[in-house]
Amino acid sequence: MESTIQTPKDGVSMKFVTLVSIVAALGGLLFGFDTAVVSGAVGFMEEKFTLSEVQVGWAVSCLIVGCIVGAAMSGVASDRFGRKKVLIAAALLFVIGSIGSAIPGTFTGYVIARMIGGIGIGFTSTLCPLYNAEIAPAKYRGRLVAFNQFATVTGIFLTYFINSGIANYGDHAWDIENGWRWMFGVGAVPGLLFLVLLFFVPESPRWLIKQGRPAEALPILVRIHGEELAKQEVLDIKASFGQESSSLRQLFNPGLRLALIVGVVLAVLQQVTGINAVMYYAPEIFKETGAGTNASLYQTILVGFINFIFTILSLWLIDKVGRKALLLVGSASMTVCLLVIGIAFQTGHTSGPLVLIFVLLYVASFAVSLGPVVWVILSEIFPNRIRGRATAIASMALWAADYVVSQSFPPMLNSFGAGPTFYVFGIMSLITLLFTWRVVPETKGKSLEQIEALWTQNKNKGSDNKNAA
Repeated sequence: MESTIQTPKDGVSMKFVTLVSIVAALGGLLFGFDTAVVSGAVGFMEEKFTLSEVQVGWAVSCLIVGCIVGAAMSGVASDRFGRKKVLIAAALLFVIGSIGSAIPGTFTGYVIARMIGGIGIGFTSTLCPLYNAEIAPAKYRGRLVAFNQFATVTGIFLTYFINSGIANYGDHAWDIENGWRWMFGVGAVPGLLFLVLLFFVPESPRWLIKQGRPAEALPILVRIHGEELAKQEVLDIKASFGQESSSLRQLFNPGLRLALIVGVVLAVLQQVTGINAVMYYAPEIFKETGAGTNASLYQTILVGFINFIFTILSLWLIDKVGRKALLLVGSASMTVCLLVIGIAFQTGHTSGPLVLIFVLLYVASFAVSLGPVVWVILSEIFPNRIRGRATAIASMALWAADYVVSQSFPPMLNSFGAGPTFYVFGIMSLITLLFTWRVVPETKGKSLEQIEALWTQNKNKGSDNKNAA
């Protein structure tokens, strides 16, 4: 039995690592639930509170504002108090936000509760991938970190059915008064499960070593790698801390400056290629093709299913073919799909299955590439000592871009039409392809300390070239 837990070749205890990573990735499930639940509730809330169009938009996007705040706070908080404690706080905030969103008597009360929950989501979206990266062996880090994205799309997919089941439980009057409350309230269940399970996972060994507590980190690393490799890893991590400053200013030094550019630009590009515009407003997009309400809702569920299936595929591919290869293929495919969709709307050829097919291909391309890969890269490219704060900067940029896209998509659709709007997303996908090809390094199979050294080597090469000149 021991051989199924301990791989003789590399000494990795995958049973322990997988269980820990799944628990941490439950934060992604909460993220998926919270972003999708409002789509089923907002129509009933609009009638309950007599909301204007602006208020309907705010009902959807107020969560994202909380996420931006949570992402901004996550780095400093996790560097000071530890990854585990901040994730526990995030779970508590999520539970409070879920219950608070279900019971308000006023729209203002709902907004406050959603923003509280959003802060928790901002924490988990940053720290769950980071925690997984810090505890996973290099050989399997990609797929274990990508569990977070898999959990996110699982949460989105399941929430579509939960919302449907609750909405069909009573009549329309019941939905307006109580149905939407139950949709939000159900979120407290996975939030409490996440909270309880976090007490059974260890702290990040890299954070412990950073705090001068290697004796506490060693038993955790032994369970992951076996005794011999664990001792070497402690030495490697200590050495990396010894070479680093704890100041964020080091990210603006030659070499590491490139890591910051890669992290922030990829985070923004993940959003401005239009994925959340498609996910949030899929029914409206399909209505533009002439589909009726029922058909557009069916097609939206199909989008969620494709997102789910191809995220599973990415878990298998990410440590086999590498991060950069997936980004290149995915962004190239997204570019073609978005341009075809834009041309279809521009020329009026939207009847039939053409738009649906290319929307599904676009979602599949994103799900196998930018969706999981960006989160993996953000969790592994920054130096040990400042990883929490640096990841928070990139995550905050991602959430800010998400907010801009979600707010600007309806006006763009109304002012410019669907064709030019999808052309813009296609251009952003092309930029992603070119940026990845020219700038993003391959990190597959490298330890976090080796990735850190990669930036230092780039800095030294730059210095050598300057001196030679």
